[in-house]
Amino acid sequence: MIEYREVYKRFDHPVLSGVDLRVEPGELFGLFGPSGTGKSVLLKTTIALITPDMGDVLIDGESVYFGGSDALARARRKVGYVFQNAALFDSFNVFDNVSMGIPEDTLKQMPRMELARRVWSALELVNLEPTEVLEKTPAELSGGMRKRVGIARAFIGRPQILLWDEPTTGLDPINTAAVERLIVRLQENLDVTSVVVTHDIEGGLLICDRVAMLDEGRLRFYGTPDEFRRSDDHVVQAFQDREAAERALDMVSDDDRR
Repeated sequence: MIEYREVYKRFDHPVLSGVDLRVEPGELFGLFGPSGTGKSVLLKTTIALITPDMGDVLIDGESVYFGGSDALARARRKVGYVFQNAALFDSFNVFDNVSMGIPEDTLKQMPRMELARRVWSALELVNLEPTEVLEKTPAELSGGMRKRVGIARAFIGRPQILLWDEPTTGLDPINTAAVERLIVRLQENLDVTSVVVTHDIEGGLLICDRVAMLDEGRLRFYGTPDEFRRSDDHVVQAFQDREAAERALDMVSDDDRR
């Protein structure tokens, strides 16, 4: 469903250095790595939110970068994107924010009652009560609720692919687990292909079919969660050890706050 071919990107330093990666149809795929290794950059190249310096991305067998503007438009219609910080429009209420996930040409032709039904259903699917949030602006919502509105916007357009950019960043362990359960439920209910960029390694290993790890812009690991856990690569082992230590510190901090 998604194929990254020799993807290179440089800003003031190399960020991606020839990434080759395949994501199969219907797969829930996790992308791990330390901060600054290019995970979110690679995700954004999928639909040309960031353009690589070299390489290509194929969506359902069609080139995003060498197929022309029509191919890019078709690719974007197939993809829903969950941004790290929700990226909601501050001046729009929840109803209008979620509606923005429907392609513009479809939205123009959609009867108002059908649009309302679609928004209502999307909010219920992310465990938000529509009557309580529809008219609220992002500033009136908690961080976890804003995340859920952003997720509803990503899938209301009925995409074939969902891209998740750090969906649990900034959430406490309870809300992190809730979002991860939601990712699995949407994967099953919507029959989509998903790529999840996450720092929550243990959570990612529990929910994903396969995972990859980027290190200094290169693919360091590619395989199943069990293979990742058993990897004898010292970088992969060190990354897992560090993540476990950080998780323990977070739990201590949460106990202190209580």
